[in-house]
Amino acid sequence: MAHAVTDPRTLSSAQTFIMKYIFPVIWISVFAGVTLLMFVSPDAMHDENGGPVDPSLKWFFFFATIVGAAFIRWLCFPLKRVRMDERSLYVSNYRDELVIPLADVALVTENRWLNIHPVTIHLHRETEFGDRIVFMPKIRWFAFWSSHPVVAEIGAAVARATGQPPITPPSDPLSP
Repeated sequence: MAHAVTDPRTLSSAQTFIMKYIFPVIWISVFAGVTLLMFVSPDAMHDENGGPVDPSLKWFFFFATIVGAAFIRWLCFPLKRVRMDERSLYVSNYRDELVIPLADVALVTENRWLNIHPVTIHLHRETEFGDRIVFMPKIRWFAFWSSHPVVAEIGAAVARATGQPPITPPSDPLSP
């Protein structure tokens, strides 16, 4: 009996495009603009009493802009849109889409310490997007440090597709 393949189900958050393209541009532009203003025209900014702001504040903003931009590059730029059916993952950077067989998945992990819970799919082979796919799963309100169910869902789908036991991420000694 033939098994019908269903339409791919979206695993990544609808906010992925915003986090990958819109948020970085706004955050970096605002911080860089305020920082530039503090260096070029320090008299244009005032504290709550109407006096000039502390001159050292410009250096705080300068370093905050550099560190923040680096963090955003590390967290937001790699995000992909991910869909899955019984056989494959469909991974998109909003320009190109790759079809990755579930058998190519080696491990699925997540970072519970960041509020977007980025999930990383580690692959057995290199693809156009690298050997790791990072995505932001759908938001779960008030689920803070608990594991996102999509991690187990992908592991179970890989097990069904390969006939192997479900893949499980290594335990995180820092996770509750």
